[in-house]
Amino acid sequence: MRVHRHGVTADPEALIRQDEKWLDSLESGSGEEVLCFWEATRPFVVVGYGQSIEQEVHVDRCEVCRFPILRRCSGGGTVVQGPGCLNYSLILRIVEGGPLGGITSTNAWIMERQRRAMSRLLLGAVTVAGFTDLVWSAGNENTAEPEPGRKFSGNAQRRKRQALLFHGTILHHFDLSLMDELLRMPSVQPKYRHNRPHTEFVVNTGLDPTAIRAAITCEWQAVG
Repeated sequence: MRVHRHGVTADPEALIRQDEKWLDSLESGSGEEVLCFWEATRPFVVVGYGQSIEQEVHVDRCEVCRFPILRRCSGGGTVVQGPGCLNYSLILRIVEGGPLGGITSTNAWIMERQRRAMSRLLLGAVTVAGFTDLVWSAGNENTAEPEPGRKFSGNAQRRKRQALLFHGTILHHFDLSLMDELLRMPSVQPKYRHNRPHTEFVVNTGLDPTAIRAAITCEWQAVG
């Protein structure tokens, strides 16, 4: 697997479309498996495939701030991204009889590897919740009851016959207040959210993005 690091970009739409190009290339047999990292220089909103922009996003606030609203080819929920939010993409070959043969098995196999990578960096419990979320429970010995786990990574997939795209984000130093400002409460929520508002549901890891990239690259044994 080859690593591509784009660094930071002022054109997130181009890199979202690049994921699709890599997927098409691997599907056609002319491409290779890829692990890619990038981060945007300014905030933007990404809506999952098939979601209603008006139902998920405060469109008027995005227009005032001139924050782009983009749509990706994968499922999952609507998110705000920007500085402090690391994006990763995996473009993988589907092998007959392998763990990527179905949606559920793909989610379980990839998310366990992502969980394992992030567990090396974070103190406390890192778990998979809602099928494709990574949740961090830092723990506090001074409290009678531990604080509910908070989401720091959301993920989604797009499948073809011979290849798939699995991508997601990892919060490290993102302005979480933008979520309450730009997003409505999601139309579909995982059970573990318990109707918590955005800023009470998500958390920054506080990690150096270089360390995150290194841990994920090591887990996937990627080179480049």
